[in-house]
Amino acid sequence: MEPKVVYQTERLVVRDWTESDGDRVFDIYRRWEVSRWLGADPRVMTDRDAASRTIERWNTRNADAVYGIWAVEEKATGVVAGTVLLVPLPSDGPSSTGEVEVGWHFHPDSWGRGLATESAQGAIAHGFKAGLGEIYAVVRPDNSPSIAVCKRLGMQPLGLTSRWYDAELESFVI
Repeated sequence: MEPKVVYQTERLVVRDWTESDGDRVFDIYRRWEVSRWLGADPRVMTDRDAASRTIERWNTRNADAVYGIWAVEEKATGVVAGTVLLVPLPSDGPSSTGEVEVGWHFHPDSWGRGLATESAQGAIAHGFKAGLGEIYAVVRPDNSPSIAVCKRLGMQPLGLTSRWYDAELESFVI
């Protein structure tokens, strides 16, 4: 069965994950240079079975028409370059206003070619088309490449916040 395509860009197909993507998911998230930027307590994926469980969890979330954690596949090669996501930010209690985050995680062999920017532009357009009014990005302060992506996306810096993910992060909005 073919995975659902969420959107396409000039060079990319953004789609649901398949079980056959498991080796690539494991190869991406087993790397400290990728995983060090993720979550309040960064850690690498330690076994291939974790990749299968992660794909299953992501595809469950992808059932929503707006939000998801999707595979970013290069049209020219069919290689999954990484992940792009459009998800609600964690609620901070009753005052939460439903903020949504765009994010990206790419294999090092896909860095430096504009794929994160291109896939995130598509995710932002997808969110705006679905009626979202604004979209945030949150980035560790020392993650210069992702901060540069936020700037290329035209996102406005909001400064440091500890509001989400139990970590002090640079925040941006578009």
